[in-house]
Amino acid sequence: MADELILYTTLGCTLCEKAKPEIWPVLEAFGLHLKQVDIAEDEALMARFSTSIPAVGLGDPRDVCLWPFDQAALAEWVSARL
Repeated sequence: MADELILYTTLGCTLCEKAKPEIWPVLEAFGLHLKQVDIAEDEALMARFSTSIPAVGLGDPRDVCLWPFDQAALAEWVSARL
């Protein structure tokens, strides 16, 4: 079982900051820790997410929940994968 929720982000991502209040309750509900991954530090992630951050996942960058999402939608996404 995953123990962290990955937030694909980059410096200055204002939408990522808007997503965090939706993410925090989901972390608590599922006992997960938040790991922020800067897509600018990885060419493959930059190619994958350059126009679609914030995105959150459980480890597989091909299976992510893309913004816009709210707490309920994210909780449903996580629940289906754990």
